Amino acid sequence: MTPERVQLHDIGRRRAWCIWAVAVAVYVLAVFHRSSLGVAGLIATERFDISGTQLAFFTVLQLVVYAGMQIPVGVLLDRYGSRVLLIAGLVTMTLGQLLFAFTTSFGLAVVARAILGAGDAMVFVSVLRLVTAWFLVRQGAMITQLTGQIGQMGSIVAAAPLTLALHSLGWTKTFAFASSLGVVLLVGVLVVVKDSPYQRSEPVRIKVRALARSVQLVWGNPGTRLGMWSHFTSQFSVTVFTLLWGFPFLVRGQGLSAEMAGTLLTVMTGWIVVSGIVLGKLVTRYPFYRSWIVLSIVAAMATVWTVVLLWNGPAPLPLLVVLVCLTGSGGPASMVGFDLARSFTPEESLGRATSLVNIGGFLASLLTMALIGVILDWREPRGASAYDLGDFRVALCAQYVFWIGGASQILRYRRKAIAHLHRVHPGAVEKMQRGEPFVHPGFADNEGV
Repeated sequence: MTPERVQLHDIGRRRAWCIWAVAVAVYVLAVFHRSSLGVAGLIATERFDISGTQLAFFTVLQLVVYAGMQIPVGVLLDRYGSRVLLIAGLVTMTLGQLLFAFTTSFGLAVVARAILGAGDAMVFVSVLRLVTAWFLVRQGAMITQLTGQIGQMGSIVAAAPLTLALHSLGWTKTFAFASSLGVVLLVGVLVVVKDSPYQRSEPVRIKVRALARSVQLVWGNPGTRLGMWSHFTSQFSVTVFTLLWGFPFLVRGQGLSAEMAGTLLTVMTGWIVVSGIVLGKLVTRYPFYRSWIVLSIVAAMATVWTVVLLWNGPAPLPLLVVLVCLTGSGGPASMVGFDLARSFTPEESLGRATSLVNIGGFLASLLTMALIGVILDWREPRGASAYDLGDFRVALCAQYVFWIGGASQILRYRRKAIAHLHRVHPGAVEKMQRGEPFVHPGFADNEGV
């Protein structure tokens, strides 16, 4: 073993779980910050004296900043490691949320949410990097699923507890307290988190002139693209449903009460956790069929949406329960994209690969949100208060564009990825077909396509 790979700590044991727990807590906080405006929307319109369009701009801006930061964050992650990026993310989110707590200016509030999005962008990929470093390959798929599902608890905490705090403490105290949570977790990261169980004499150094080449090389690997298109195709529907159009569709389109619509969203959250555990076991057991598992879930989502949209009138409640559950399954399915990229990428390039994969789902979500909004405005110029089931039926068909396009790309890059493994890593495909995980041995220029 070379000096750079001297093992200092056990892999997949107590220390690994402690590091993961602290890192996941940071991710929960990031999701909480990301989702906090959802329950504070009406108060925000009064505080900043803004319209509904301006309020929606907050969410879109955060997602744009998040997606736009992924490649720089991936490069920095490979250069400095997860610990530094988690610290930077916590500091940035804390400052952003603190500014958001005290400002009454719409312009400064926009700046605050942009800062928050930049900090959020550093967290998730850093946590996944720690999962890869500290857990055994056979543990990786399940821990990745648990990371995603536990992280979503932040959106639950941002619901009822934050609503109560806003009404009892007010805007400034509530968001100032929320920002202080970052200081507590910052201490935890400083004390507990380490980048790797191995001793490394030198970090990965990427010179500026070689930056484009390094990203191009990682992107050229068909495994990265397979992971990105898997994330792209499976994530957007659940993101669009939970962040923007799901609640209006259930209330305005399906005629449900606000309470029943909220209950269905809660059912979706619970199903996401359950399906994530099941999917983690399937992916671990059948590594060769991971992309087929993703395609099967996407097909199930598209099928139930077809039934609901073609139903004569509002769909019955049991069918809507099936709809939210299968749509929610897209969240765990999107996590498979990271596991796919991991099979094709060595540790020193994993930050860039993970970030490129992460762009996929958020790009698809932004495009779908925008396209649905454009179609709704075209169908109903009077605005959101006049939307009906017919408007939503037409607008939500926008999803099929991204499902069909994404699925075709998954099939394309699955073939390329298998050919790549046969050529560069003989025996890897046969190993995965036997249900054994494939551990990537390294990275070379000839691995780009």
